[in-house]
Amino acid sequence: LLAKKMGKKRVIAETGAGQHGVATATGAALKGLECEIYMGTEDIKRQALNVFRMRLLGAKVTEVPTGSRTLKDAINEALRDWTTNVRTTHYVLGTVFGPHPFPVMVRDFQSVIGREARRQILDAEGRLPDYLIACVGGGSNAMGLFYEFLSENVKMIGVEAGGKGIETGEHAARFAGGSIGVFQGCKSYLLQDDDGNVLGTHSVSAGLDYASIGPEHPFLRDRGRVQYTYATDDAALSAFELLSRIEGITPALESAHALAEIVKLAPELSKEEIIIINLSGRGDKDVQHVARIKGIEL
Repeated sequence: LLAKKMGKKRVIAETGAGQHGVATATGAALKGLECEIYMGTEDIKRQALNVFRMRLLGAKVTEVPTGSRTLKDAINEALRDWTTNVRTTHYVLGTVFGPHPFPVMVRDFQSVIGREARRQILDAEGRLPDYLIACVGGGSNAMGLFYEFLSENVKMIGVEAGGKGIETGEHAARFAGGSIGVFQGCKSYLLQDDDGNVLGTHSVSAGLDYASIGPEHPFLRDRGRVQYTYATDDAALSAFELLSRIEGITPALESAHALAEIVKLAPELSKEEIIIINLSGRGDKDVQHVARIKGIEL
């Protein structure tokens, strides 16, 4: 709608897990806009279903084979495109990152998650939850959930991608292994070396495989308002299977990182305490990837 209001004929977006790419392609198809989605080579391999869906919706999916070939590099290419074609193109950035006003815009749009969660838990239980838990890549789904509750007495936990373990260096846990830096138009925590070069990242989930984090998350962490932790690939894969088997819900691998934290936290709480977890995506897109990891041929 913003693109139409500004008279733009084309929208672009980056995507890691493919969910934001599908959403952008859907909106563009509905409004008759040209759409191009940038996606790293590694993520295209991991998220073949969503790549097909984007193309089915009429979007051009442009593979980014440079750098780590993941979300970071897709954002780089989208920013280059946008600055070159700004007169005709609007960049639909998919997370609470990048140059102002993107972090604020995306947070405000995503805050519908928290507003709905608040209304629904009050209807169901008559009180606010004790805990909110969400996975954190760039951080949009977490900010969308947390924002409505910031002034309330509710504990909040963001879960980053611990990859193969912090000690291995193969992870995307910015708070566990990063430092403050400037990246892609934004000052935040960043996985970087002593010279400021961006380090490689790893996560079993494409959407959390990112070297930096939206700037509002460090603000909340450094003030003690939100606690941040991480879950390893193995813990996320275990939680992915657990929810599928006990609830009949297959979560996205991104969301499975938040579920892994619940598996650790819940046994320490009383039955009266309420936890809201944000299942930020469904796992259809990840089934083929998980099967490949397990050595199962589909």
